Amino acid sequence: MTVDLDEPPTTAPARPRARRRWLFALLIVVLLGQMAAAMVVTAVQQTPTIDEPVYVGAAVTYVQQHSLRYNPEHPPLGKLIMAAGLVFAQPELDPAYRGNQTALGRHVLYRAGNDPYELMFAARLPMIILTLLFGLVVFAFARDLAGPTGGLLALALYAFSPDVIAHGSLATLDVPAAGFLLTAVWLLWRARGRPLLYLPLAGVALGAALATRMSVLPAVPVLVLLAFLAVKRLRGVAAAAGFAAIAVAVVWVVYLVVDPTLRFLTPTGMPVVEGLRGLVVDLMPFPEPYRDGMRIQFGFEEFERSGFLFGRRYEGSLWYYLPAAMLVKTPLGLLVLWAAGAAAMLTVPRLRIAALYLLLPSAVLFAVAMTGARDFGTRYAIFLPLFLAVGAAAVPALRWRWAHLTAAALALFVAVSSVRTFPYYLPYSNEAFGGPSQTHLRLHDSNVDWGQDLGRLADRLRERYPGQPVWLVYKGAGLPAEYGITAANPLKVPPGDVHGLLVVSDSAVAKATGRLKTLLSTSGEPVDEVGHSISIYRRP
Repeated sequence: MTVDLDEPPTTAPARPRARRRWLFALLIVVLLGQMAAAMVVTAVQQTPTIDEPVYVGAAVTYVQQHSLRYNPEHPPLGKLIMAAGLVFAQPELDPAYRGNQTALGRHVLYRAGNDPYELMFAARLPMIILTLLFGLVVFAFARDLAGPTGGLLALALYAFSPDVIAHGSLATLDVPAAGFLLTAVWLLWRARGRPLLYLPLAGVALGAALATRMSVLPAVPVLVLLAFLAVKRLRGVAAAAGFAAIAVAVVWVVYLVVDPTLRFLTPTGMPVVEGLRGLVVDLMPFPEPYRDGMRIQFGFEEFERSGFLFGRRYEGSLWYYLPAAMLVKTPLGLLVLWAAGAAAMLTVPRLRIAALYLLLPSAVLFAVAMTGARDFGTRYAIFLPLFLAVGAAAVPALRWRWAHLTAAALALFVAVSSVRTFPYYLPYSNEAFGGPSQTHLRLHDSNVDWGQDLGRLADRLRERYPGQPVWLVYKGAGLPAEYGITAANPLKVPPGDVHGLLVVSDSAVAKATGRLKTLLSTSGEPVDEVGHSISIYRRP
């Protein structure tokens, strides 16, 4: 064998490709690294939000007592993931403790001898890691759809989404359920080429979504249809059936992991679900605790609650609440890229099939969420920043000479808007609505004030107002005294007796009635605010 020394190396053309791969890998690390830093800082600084102690308490009982009696309205998988972090904190809980799930959460955090900061971070850390892994799914799905550049665009939109950062840093169930669902859809997309490999994996991912949060149930028929389309002709029926069966099996396995005997007593006061809803629940091939959870969720939908939107308090729910809240809390660049991505998928022939995978599930879930009775926040549509980030990868495919440059500029606008709100991601609103400091004027609850700033309030009172009398109306799950806050309840005395600092959660301000409304009307403008979620007034 002879070698021609004058012949150029055959590996030379591969070098630019290798450099590009390394560059893309570096950009992925940078994007996910900044997202990780933002979520970790947020998780460390925030005290428990309203839902988190309940989930933490249930997670502890799963591990220590193998009991399903707490928080039956939500399946166990998300809380089991939290438990993977909690076991390292070794939480204490008396097996003889009895109380409702709200009392259990507070007991575990504040009464059982545990460190609430350590426990909350231990529960949040697995969720942060999971959120970062879902970022890789976003990149991979978008790369399959529109190439590596589209993958980077989608990942950037995901990694800088204030809603994803805010809820991905909490020990809650919204982001995990949406992430597992997106993973299932991505695997179904890949199953068109290799169904034997990807259909079973997609079934596992859908099962994980169903075992995390029941709100993904309306998307199941869409995903079964996609499984059918992945395999042609009559085999598609078998493929769809097998896909659904795997998802159901995963739900059963998750419940059996918590309690292999499924010793579950139906909670007292279980809502009676009649009509078509009741029939659907009875026919579901899930464990009885899961179906009882569905009954509880349907019961929640029967409650009439008060809401707050654009400065107006109202009773009941508004069908347009969620679109309006998304308009306020989504970065302007994201709104444009989401719309452009949807347009690209509908108008570019080779991308139209992607609309079935990205737009149809999103539309179904969003329509169902709009008809719900709980006007609590954009977290009920947290799937949109995931699915539509992938869809935005299609924007460069538009036949417009400035498409690439415009997409990059809008992504940069999103990044700047996100970084400017650090570390106050929960109360984020975009520039058109005044930014995070103005969100409380238009929205309430988990859009802005979910009880996350009790620790920051304690620091503020200690640093700026030492020794001054404090009157507190706090909306949250934390216990003020555990953070060194000594305060009285202004709603238990006549307004004329309230002197000093009046500290009120902004959700309570938004929906104030009766005595609190009188107090606020005679307290002037706030003299300070904490975390864009708590207002401080001074009463002479």
